[in-house]
Amino acid sequence: MASGKSNTATTQVLNLFQEWDNGTKASRAKVLEDFIANNADQTGPELELEFAQGASLFFARITAWMRLSYINGSYLTLQLKSVNIFLNAASGHRFLLEFLEVGGVLTCLEILNLSSSRECDKTEAISILLKVVRAGRKYKELICESYGVKSICECVARSNSEDTQESAKQLLQELAQGNPKYEMQVYKGLIALLPSTSPKAQQVATQALRFMQPIVKTSHPSIVEPLLSLLRSLHLEVQFEAIELIKDLVNYDEIQASLLSSMVKLLIPEKNIGRKANVELFPESENDDSNAGPLPIYIQQAAVAKAIGSLCQTSIPVAEKFVQLGVVHNLLIAMGNVDYSDSQRQASITLEIIVRTFPLVNDVVLEAMGETLYHIFMSDPDSLYLNMDNVQNDVLVSNKVDIPKILTEQKA
Repeated sequence: MASGKSNTATTQVLNLFQEWDNGTKASRAKVLEDFIANNADQTGPELELEFAQGASLFFARITAWMRLSYINGSYLTLQLKSVNIFLNAASGHRFLLEFLEVGGVLTCLEILNLSSSRECDKTEAISILLKVVRAGRKYKELICESYGVKSICECVARSNSEDTQESAKQLLQELAQGNPKYEMQVYKGLIALLPSTSPKAQQVATQALRFMQPIVKTSHPSIVEPLLSLLRSLHLEVQFEAIELIKDLVNYDEIQASLLSSMVKLLIPEKNIGRKANVELFPESENDDSNAGPLPIYIQQAAVAKAIGSLCQTSIPVAEKFVQLGVVHNLLIAMGNVDYSDSQRQASITLEIIVRTFPLVNDVVLEAMGETLYHIFMSDPDSLYLNMDNVQNDVLVSNKVDIPKILTEQKA
């Protein structure tokens, strides 16, 4: 009786394979639709039972069709979902090995950046790659050796789907974990993403870099410039992630000096790059001066002032280094920037933190401002910019404060 049932199942599977081999694209698609509807969450043994111990033969037909037709994108979603069912099957590790043997990883990586690929197909391809990555370190290395990091990062930069970008971020993070041979390759790939024109890609890259810092336990000087450039973004979520990453990176000796000095310099924007920067960052409607918002360099100035304040509040040694770099002089100038009130506000809040931390700075600022302006400043730094007149603004912009010189003279 059991033998009869087995023979019947075998006959049905053989008929299915014959229908597949002789069928049209549409008939194959119908087969895959039925397979997806009836076999989600099946285990490896259950799939074998479903196909009379011929699951690998069916799987081979799906992967072969996908490799031959993925460039055109026809029925790619069904193909990828079917592959996912096999790779997701418990006790179905051999399906993964079969997928790798036929070049499945390279196919998925190519799908990520095909112009014909839909976003849902990219997400499915990433889901497949995640299953490969989670199978172990040697599979992570295989993807990296196949220029996977470059392909995934390019997908993040070009994608217009947040779901795809989030999935790709997860894949990059998984690639970096437990993969010492290629973790720095992933790290540098994420740094290369920072100048992307996609705000979501920038956010994803900074989040992934924050995730990776404890893994790589170091940093790279090339991160400083593109990271600080993110502070020009009009997107607050990008600014937030950039500032949080700055807080993490300030603890790394390799880049601390460069990071802090660059931040201090950005408090005094180079006005001659203002509109040029605006055109580069916003190549379409935003470069119309008739309806222009604040210059990106002023947005950056305010964000840098805010970041410095946060760093000074959490670390006195870092605050001391900022003071030694001449931050007080530059903060006073930023407080006098009548072209952008948020720069004035953030610089004022940050200077008040430093003034209350260091008596020397307090005395110097009092002398530079004069008693009247100083008392207004100390009583309400948050709204100081609303209570200053033009003369007081000029006093701030033309200040001659030079605390590094004072400190040098004291040591002598």
